[in-house]
Amino acid sequence: MAKQRVVVDPVTRIEGHLRVEAMLNESGVIGDAISSGTMWRGIELILKGRDPRDAWAFCERICGVCTTVHALASVRCVENALGIRIPENANIIRNIMFLTQMVQDHVIHFYHLHALDWVDLVSALGADPSKTAALAQSVSPSWPKSSPGYFADIQKTLKKFVESGQLGLFQNAYWGHPAYKLPAEANLMAVAHYLEALNWQKEIIKIHTIFGGKNPHPNYLVGGMASTIDLQSDNAINMERLNMIRDLIKQAAVIVEQMYIPDLLAVASFYPEWTQIGGGLGNYMVYGDLPAKDISDASSFRFPPGVILNKNLSEVLAVDPTNPEEIREEVTHSWYEYPDQVASLHPWDGVTVPKYTGPKPPYSQLDETGTYSWLKSPRWKGHAVEVGPLARMLVGYAHGRDDFREVVNEALGRLNVPATALFSTLGRTAARGLETRLGIKWLQDEFDHLIGNLKGGDTLVADTSRWEPSTWPGEARGFGFTEAPRGSLGHWIHIKNEKIESYQIVVPSTWNASPKDARGQKGAYEAALVGTPMADPERPVEILRTIHSFDPCLACASHVLGPDGRKLAEVIVR
Repeated sequence: MAKQRVVVDPVTRIEGHLRVEAMLNESGVIGDAISSGTMWRGIELILKGRDPRDAWAFCERICGVCTTVHALASVRCVENALGIRIPENANIIRNIMFLTQMVQDHVIHFYHLHALDWVDLVSALGADPSKTAALAQSVSPSWPKSSPGYFADIQKTLKKFVESGQLGLFQNAYWGHPAYKLPAEANLMAVAHYLEALNWQKEIIKIHTIFGGKNPHPNYLVGGMASTIDLQSDNAINMERLNMIRDLIKQAAVIVEQMYIPDLLAVASFYPEWTQIGGGLGNYMVYGDLPAKDISDASSFRFPPGVILNKNLSEVLAVDPTNPEEIREEVTHSWYEYPDQVASLHPWDGVTVPKYTGPKPPYSQLDETGTYSWLKSPRWKGHAVEVGPLARMLVGYAHGRDDFREVVNEALGRLNVPATALFSTLGRTAARGLETRLGIKWLQDEFDHLIGNLKGGDTLVADTSRWEPSTWPGEARGFGFTEAPRGSLGHWIHIKNEKIESYQIVVPSTWNASPKDARGQKGAYEAALVGTPMADPERPVEILRTIHSFDPCLACASHVLGPDGRKLAEVIVR
């Protein structure tokens, strides 16, 4: 019997609107939890009847964070349906765009979305700048900004914020909570690096503006990339621009290796108990990505595909998102209408018909036995699975890949914890950092590969031989996918008479934040919260730690109904 229900609505420091309700038992431990996406997406309805070559531009605007990955999955989806093979350079540029976002996104997540769950910002006011400098130099001897004067200046800036009472984005946090364990000097160091990462993140994304014309929402192209390259021209991507990209990658490598990873391991060392909390489902799925030449060759992926069930790292199961028996969605506890409400549908057969049956807002709590989310419940062969950096690192590790094993074993050794520590909230957070280490190396490799091709005279970035609709079949289905920063992302399209007949998107946060299914299986968020002890239910920092470890993106997962259920906009395609 639940003793207390803790409601967090909205969960902040995420993209989109998420509500979490946790039911505590008499010991103050979470015994049950529900995750509710509280806004509707509906992009599938906007796409119906449009030109499939334009789909990426609409899909990219699902979210202001995950922009490039939706464009990538969309163009791959259309290319798969129409049998289009892209040139090698286009594949490399797409890989560079993908890795650029992943590296930027992971660093932003750690410092700006997740670190404040572990770092007591106000505690930094009591730090000794000299001791902070000594700590910083021990954590990362190569990082240049670590003098006592530097940290004293950061502390003065922070003091002005606190004394003014205008904490801005730091307002209403749980400062002084007993769950915070970092010493004041570590907190001051983390605050300084928070500001440094904030300044840096706007630099690396310039790679998107060079290859994609702008950011957010860089340009893609069915058949390749719209990135004209001429090393001698002033009106195309030339050697000057490519040298700028090389410098940005080098700068990012310094941030990752000399600031992010040392900070991550330093913070983790103070919270060993969190290697036993937040494990959740124990099932992990990866579609795979970063092909050597062609997306159809899964054997060449830097991120290998596969599924792990019940934390069994000795067996990696194959995954096929085009198989109607593998990926299916249901709406038993969702605010949607299906032809058969208890049935599950493969995305090619999926429907998106909103039907709100929840309580009238504002409400105090949701009914976990009824419908309670705008997210559907996707399942792999009937299993609820977790997707994201932890899934990718575990699948790569289980595949026996040397690059994955090297970074994982090194981190486990430095923290002096067993491999089972990965199945946790802290393991999920650490996996994102370790993935970034791989990502920055792969980004350098992909760039060197592109330069080698260009020097060899290959500048082709697009194949437009099947651009005209007259070359298409009368009807076709396609599947496009990628491994977004938050996990496996899939787009499914049905093209008929040169237009989009249907389109379905299953995003990472739909997998992770999904409500229960008809069998009562919880989604990954819900399962991960169960068993979490809470020190102060009025200040639920423990809930935030686990939820933020997934880096939720509810804008992707679920858009545009009023609180009374009225349709706010109707898009008619002529």
